[in-house]
Amino acid sequence: MLCRTADHLFWAARYMERAENTARMLNVGYETSLLPQSAAVAQLNLQGLLSISQLTPAYHLKYGDVTLRGVLDFMVRDENNPSSILSCLRDARENARAVRGSLTTEAWEMQNQTWLEVNRLLRSNQFETDPGQFFEWVRFRSHMSRGVIMGSMLQDEALHFLRLGTFLERADNTARLLDVKFHALGSEFHGTAGERDQEFDFYHWSAVLGSFSAFEVYRKVYSDVITPERVAALLILHPGMPRSLLYCMGEVTHNLARVANEQSGETERKAGRLFADLQYGRIDEILSTGLHAFLKQFLSHINDLGVDVGRDFLAAA
Repeated sequence: MLCRTADHLFWAARYMERAENTARMLNVGYETSLLPQSAAVAQLNLQGLLSISQLTPAYHLKYGDVTLRGVLDFMVRDENNPSSILSCLRDARENARAVRGSLTTEAWEMQNQTWLEVNRLLRSNQFETDPGQFFEWVRFRSHMSRGVIMGSMLQDEALHFLRLGTFLERADNTARLLDVKFHALGSEFHGTAGERDQEFDFYHWSAVLGSFSAFEVYRKVYSDVITPERVAALLILHPGMPRSLLYCMGEVTHNLARVANEQSGETERKAGRLFADLQYGRIDEILSTGLHAFLKQFLSHINDLGVDVGRDFLAAA
């Protein structure tokens, strides 16, 4: 496949996944803001939404003080923020448009219609009236896009580059969101549940699980109270959880193998090593060495993989 085509497919998938992940992140932040809490905790949660995407300086430069309305505007509709939902859906559509010949008609029309519809929604008052409903719409459109791609496209290199972009982006976001949410509660697992506000704890972790579409999955796997340790285990090491780090890396290694070329051996080795570390990892070992350190190292490896994929497959010949 031509490098230019692979590049557009890879980034079309990453931007669509990023839009969905941003919607998930903002929705949990919005729902958490509705819980009874101190002003300090509320402010910490808002700052966490910006730090996930490393956008705190850019926000302060334009909006000043951190407020819920300012964060939502910046992360949803600000065209100058490359990580806003509007910017991500625009870039997903533009990358898809550049390679329309590699997509089925249904896949292209889904991307194009999503872009037209998000502009209509943001011009109306629907977002301000019910942010949660808007975030659900973004998630739904991303689900539909993946479904149309899987249900209509040939199982060839084009599909594998789309899947590769999707799961690299998803792994990155899962690690970022976990890191910020655990750090927000000072939760390197010091202290006991009895020392914290257990009611707030329950709603906080329920919202976090909900942002990964994992609340029902958690109940099915553990059939017990929600604890931070089990949330971490589910979203890092569970092989059947579609947004866990282990599941994402399994998809990354699978799709890398399908598009392998003469120069991608080292990239495949790095991805396989990261997958194996997760596959044979234990949550108690991860927690004993520090969750923040583990996630920070994982994000570094994911960033390196993205660079390596760009070098091996996407660089112009």
